[in-house]
Amino acid sequence: MNYGTVTAFIRYMLALSISFRYSFLQAAADECVLDMRTPLSWNESNVVGGNWGGFLSNNSCGSPFEQYLYAMAKKANVTGEIFLNVTEQKACLSTVNTAEKDVFSCGMGRLTSGAGGCSDYSVIDVISKLGNELQTLDGNCKNLDSKRESDEECSSCLRRWEEMAGSGNSSNGLIREEADVCRFSVLVSLTSRRVNEIGWIKSIYTCLGNGRPIAADKATEGKKITFIIATGLEVLVGGVGGISVIAALVCLFLFRKTTKTIPPKGTYARDGSFSKEPSSVEISLKEVLLATNHLSASNFIGQGVAGKVYKGILSNGHRIAVKHITNDGHMETFVREVTSLSHVKHPNLVELLGHCDGEDESFLVYELCDNGNLSEWLFGKQKSLTWIQRVDIAIDSARGLCFLHTYPDGCIVHRDVKPTNILLGTNFRAKLSDFGLSKVICMGLSYVSSEVRGTFGYVDPEYQKNRHVHSSTDVYSFGIVLLQLLSGQRVINLEATRPIPLSKMAKNLGRGGDVTEFADPKLNEEYSVEGFRVMFRLALSCTGLKQQRPSMEKVVAVLEEARRVSETVASLDFSVQSTEKPGFVVSR
Repeated sequence: MNYGTVTAFIRYMLALSISFRYSFLQAAADECVLDMRTPLSWNESNVVGGNWGGFLSNNSCGSPFEQYLYAMAKKANVTGEIFLNVTEQKACLSTVNTAEKDVFSCGMGRLTSGAGGCSDYSVIDVISKLGNELQTLDGNCKNLDSKRESDEECSSCLRRWEEMAGSGNSSNGLIREEADVCRFSVLVSLTSRRVNEIGWIKSIYTCLGNGRPIAADKATEGKKITFIIATGLEVLVGGVGGISVIAALVCLFLFRKTTKTIPPKGTYARDGSFSKEPSSVEISLKEVLLATNHLSASNFIGQGVAGKVYKGILSNGHRIAVKHITNDGHMETFVREVTSLSHVKHPNLVELLGHCDGEDESFLVYELCDNGNLSEWLFGKQKSLTWIQRVDIAIDSARGLCFLHTYPDGCIVHRDVKPTNILLGTNFRAKLSDFGLSKVICMGLSYVSSEVRGTFGYVDPEYQKNRHVHSSTDVYSFGIVLLQLLSGQRVINLEATRPIPLSKMAKNLGRGGDVTEFADPKLNEEYSVEGFRVMFRLALSCTGLKQQRPSMEKVVAVLEEARRVSETVASLDFSVQSTEKPGFVVSR
């Protein structure tokens, strides 16, 4: 394609973006702070309207209400906040208001902040003050499944939901309204924890809204869909508005053309390889479908916000994992991952093997990591990791992040570092995955501004306040992962008598307590105490104030020291007591 054609295309897209921008400027003061998009499977023919036990004024309000609830859950997943204020809610409801459905008369206005009590609760408040209600609703509703219709499971979930109304049956309307606000704060908190499980979200909304389970989802049959391939069970959070979509399309258009030219050469001196030459190749749609047996249910391995994940084998023998995107709002993820990963190679980053970009569907083909993700091994009841394996996983992950942060063309900030995005390959080598939220900070800049993205519990508090994306944003998230490697605990333990964030628990111990109390019971006290303390202090440093956090280069160095200490002590211990396993030391 010649320069004139490219220039004409860009001019056309810019002209189109101006028209979008003009529309946005008219409503700038009323911009919605929520991502109001829903999966394509939530189409009108598949979602039956409900009035949520009389909370809504009529059944036609059910669909936009569920759209609004899901948007609040996605926001709570990132920020920990639940209800919007009146002005914010009005702006968001305006995006779904139509002549046929006057959402402002549905009764949703009762779910706004500023009235005190549960209306001002955050997810943390719900956990600490309504923890029993949250756990009980979770227990009664956790087995709902859109593919496994069950009146019994829905009845159990619905019964608990109605019990949560408490004295809502009273003739006192104010009491009923307060009870409703409290139980919806619990529902938003609960769904925010499983926001990536689209089938379950749809099932619980249908059950509570209509009082019955939903039928198996067949909404995508015969419809145009978008596909993307990835490894593991990544969660893609958030999205972009009209202008960002246009920018993504321009990037994709230019990427398709520029990748056909000879790329510049590059080198990388650290452990691992750096290459500017794209390693991914074009893969036909036919081969992708054959590799996954046409996205067979037997190849299904997980679900994320962006879609379902399948495993497969290409004709050349490469084992892959396939993410099936059903929300076309995630096309920018395809653009970002292709443009980011096609030029980036490192032993601790999931390798992009190929891509397939069609008119109506797109694929990214990654290597499959045989041992799943770190989350499965930390929190799975039948799985466990040794101390040395945990240290090695931490080192591998840190090396991957260090490579991204020191990338020659600019610092690449991952923005979603968490156990589910750390995949484990052969010999448990850790590899970072899911670059759908990544941001590049150009040379000469210390940060870029961006809307808050990530996963609740792992998002840097300072990033939430100032919206500045910086390499320290990843350092904080990595510090939380370190704490989980040490303790085997989730970011918030809902089963505890008084649930508190994992980072706060660690800081309390760090003020003079016995840090070995923080150790994962699954380690069976077989670990290097000195190595444990080194990693514990490092985790506290990573989750401290931004200016006190170490660089990932420093993190790698400290972790390697923890590995050396663990090996040395274990070797000495083994020489004394040969019955102990090499690589471990019983804590003393």
